[in-house]
Amino acid sequence: MPQQVKVPTVGESITEVTIANWLKKDGDVVKMDEVIAELESDKATFELTAPQPGVLKIAKQKGEVLPIGTVICEIADGQVTTTASETKPTTTQPTTLSPSSQPMKSTGAIKEMKVPAVGESITEVTISTWLKKDGDFVKLDEVIAEVESDKATFELPAEANGILRIVAKEKTTLPIGGLICKIEVTEGGAIETKPTTQTSTTATPVTNNTSYASGTPSPAAAKILDEKGLAANQVAGSGVGGRITKEDAVKAQVSKPAETKVAPALTPPVITSGGGRNERREKMTSLRKTIAKRLVGVKNETAMLTTFNEVDMKPVMDLRSRYKEQFKEKYGVGLGFMSFFTKAVCAALKEFPAVNASIDKDEIVYHDYCDVSVAVSTPRGLVVPVIRNAESLSMNQIESEIVRLAGKARDGKLSIEEMTGGTFTITNGGVFGSMLSTPIINAPQSAILGMHNIVERPIAIKGEVVIRPIMYLALSYDHRIIDGRESVSFLVRVKEMLEDPGRLILGV
Repeated sequence: MPQQVKVPTVGESITEVTIANWLKKDGDVVKMDEVIAELESDKATFELTAPQPGVLKIAKQKGEVLPIGTVICEIADGQVTTTASETKPTTTQPTTLSPSSQPMKSTGAIKEMKVPAVGESITEVTISTWLKKDGDFVKLDEVIAEVESDKATFELPAEANGILRIVAKEKTTLPIGGLICKIEVTEGGAIETKPTTQTSTTATPVTNNTSYASGTPSPAAAKILDEKGLAANQVAGSGVGGRITKEDAVKAQVSKPAETKVAPALTPPVITSGGGRNERREKMTSLRKTIAKRLVGVKNETAMLTTFNEVDMKPVMDLRSRYKEQFKEKYGVGLGFMSFFTKAVCAALKEFPAVNASIDKDEIVYHDYCDVSVAVSTPRGLVVPVIRNAESLSMNQIESEIVRLAGKARDGKLSIEEMTGGTFTITNGGVFGSMLSTPIINAPQSAILGMHNIVERPIAIKGEVVIRPIMYLALSYDHRIIDGRESVSFLVRVKEMLEDPGRLILGV
């Protein structure tokens, strides 16, 4: 049965999206959970996946701006074409796996792969995921594992052709130079290391079809697994290349502990409704441990206070609605709220340099530039990519940089250089529905601006009560370097520029 695909809800404050790019053409055959398009909002870019296999019929074209819930395409019933690896012809399969085929010859050499140096300040890494199994044949430069440090995730390529022998298991933490695995070096074609049974001629191609997608959940599946409290490695993927589909996540069940402790006979049960009381433990990732250590350090080592204000967002919203189409047409990027806030912050930082400064031992370091960090929440944890020299960038340049950094953060491809060296941070809890919060300073910076959701509220203007879209702003700052007058004045100046955005253009 044909299924209509509508623009999904991608955030509480996001009301419309733009079709940034179609990854499939009209009439193409698509598979379930295959990414078919990219949608762009005023905050980030999202992937649109196919909810079922079939033939794609595009209803809206690239560049169109659509409200949430609009039908964007339709997927009609159709037979998905199988790939060459999935056809498995019975006449040639036995020949491919028969002993008469010419196997690869072992050279007898052993290639030891050790943890490479991935950054000047990184001393250890954790084996996040093995993309190949012990005993698998690997090719030179083929990605065999993902290695995670406290700052970023890196791909580990094979350093030779041969048979993989895993030494360090998943979630193992190793120092730089530590032994990860060994490769029994071979030459020629692939060796058939695992004999197949006579009754299963179709199973072998599946095991050899392991790819980077193996064990990786689709966006919809990841959300369902998170709600169930399941890790991706606890679910078998049935999608392309072993990808975990939405259907796999729905069917997945939370495993029960092998042993159940029975309460003493004389002790009355605490729960009589039959509800489960399962628990699970997961080792903290290096990134999560570093985040925790840094946040506790900031709370203990700074005199942190927070001041608040409110902003009438109507002038910015009106200006954005008036020119967003021309802006998109001219620059090829959407006009969001972040560029307005970034420009307002940079102007205020120039006027109040202490907010843009940091403490280094017994010295105050003032910066005559604005490297604005933007907090981004990812499945692996919080990352803070930096927009360099934001004070000298135009609105379209800021928006383009935000889209680029957000995309790399979502894919786990941010480099260490892109996440270090900021002088001031902006965090937007409003995308998750936050009304008010006290953000924690991103050390060694001295201040951070917290944005929140936009809600229509009654306010008094010239003696009359009117309804306006209001956002609460929060500025957390280090009182050791920033006085109360400076913090309040800084936030007031940001408010004034947002409520009169013409000042951002005129520089007054």
